[in-house]
Amino acid sequence: MNTLFAFIIDNIYILFAVLAFGILIAVHELGHFFAAKAMGVRVLEFAIGMGPKLIKIQGKETIYTLRALPLGGFCAMDGQDETMDDPRAFTSKKRWRRVVILLAGSIMNLIVAFIIVSIITAGATGFRGTTLTHLDEDFPNKGEHGLMVGDTIVSINGDRLFYMQDFSMFMQLAELTGNREVDLVIRRDGETITLNNFPMERRPFINEDGETEYLFGVSFDVIEATFVERARFSVYTTMNFVRMIRVSLIQLFSGNVGIEGVSGVVGIVDAMNNMGREAPTFREAIGSIALITAFIGVNLAVMNLLPIPALDGGRILFIIISWFIEKIIKRQLDPKYEGYIHTGAMVLLLGFMVVILYVDIARIVERVGS
Repeated sequence: MNTLFAFIIDNIYILFAVLAFGILIAVHELGHFFAAKAMGVRVLEFAIGMGPKLIKIQGKETIYTLRALPLGGFCAMDGQDETMDDPRAFTSKKRWRRVVILLAGSIMNLIVAFIIVSIITAGATGFRGTTLTHLDEDFPNKGEHGLMVGDTIVSINGDRLFYMQDFSMFMQLAELTGNREVDLVIRRDGETITLNNFPMERRPFINEDGETEYLFGVSFDVIEATFVERARFSVYTTMNFVRMIRVSLIQLFSGNVGIEGVSGVVGIVDAMNNMGREAPTFREAIGSIALITAFIGVNLAVMNLLPIPALDGGRILFIIISWFIEKIIKRQLDPKYEGYIHTGAMVLLLGFMVVILYVDIARIVERVGS
C-alpha cells in the first residue's frame, strides 16, 4: 500500500494532466451534444475517449460511453454523413443549425479557458502593462529618437501589445528568426511614433541572487487589478492564446520550427508533469498546469476550426461549398461523398498522430538517457 501511495504521489501531475485532457475533450463534445439537442438532432452516442468501451449507459435515445484511451471523444449524431428522411437527422437540418452544432464544441472550450484564466487571476493585485517606467543606465537607444520613460509600446513588427507578456513573446519571436532589430510603434504624449529597424538586444544583468540573466534593460508599469481589469485580462489572455497558436503555425509552416518542435498528447502530459515537479510549491504547480490546460483548450478549439476535412472546420467548409454547388446545379448533393472525404482525412490525421507520438516518446527517451 505504501509503495502504491508513493507511486501515485510521484506521478500525481501526470494524473492531473490526463484528467485535464479528459475534461477538455468532455467539454468540447458536450458543446456539440447540447447544441445538437437544442437544434433537434438525435444523438446516437456520446463518448469520452477512444477504443474499447469501459462503461456504457443507455439513455432514453443516446448511449453514453467511457472508452479506454483518453485521446479523444465523439458525439455521434444520426445522419451525420448520409441523407435521411428523418427530420431529426443532422443532414435534415438547415445549414445554419448544422454550423451552430459544429461551432459549439470550440465555443465551449473557449468559455472554459476563460473561466480557468479568471480563477487563476482572481487573486492578482496587478498586471504589467506596456508603458515604460525605467530604462537601464546603459540602454543604448534612449532619448527623443529612441525610447523614453513614459513611452507606451503599441506594437512590435505589426503585432499589437496589450500587456508586458506580449512584449516578451514577440521579442522572443524576433530572436527566434534571428532579428536583432524590430519595427516598433510607440505612443508618446498622445503622439504615435514609428521606430523602424530599432535595435533591441539582450544584455547580461546580475539579479538579486547573484545569477546572470539576459534582459533588454526595460521595466513596465503595473496596472491595478480591479474587477474590470481582471475580466479584461482574462478575456485578453484567452484571445491571446489564439494569437500564440497562429504564430506557432506560421513558424511551423515557414520551416523555422521542425516537426521535432511539435508535441502531441504524450509530449504535453510530459511537459505538464515536469512543470508541476519544478514548481516551488504545490499551489504554483496547480496554477501552472491550469494555465497550460486553458491554453490547450484554446488550441483544441482553434485546431478543430481549421478548414481540414474530418475536423469541425472542414465540415463547416463543406456545408458552405455544398450550398454554392447546389445553387448552381439545382439539386442536392449526396452527403455520403463528403463522408468518404472525412473518413480518408481521419485516417491521415490518425497517421500524423502516430508520427507525433513517436516524436514525443523519442524526445522523452533521449532526455531520460542523457
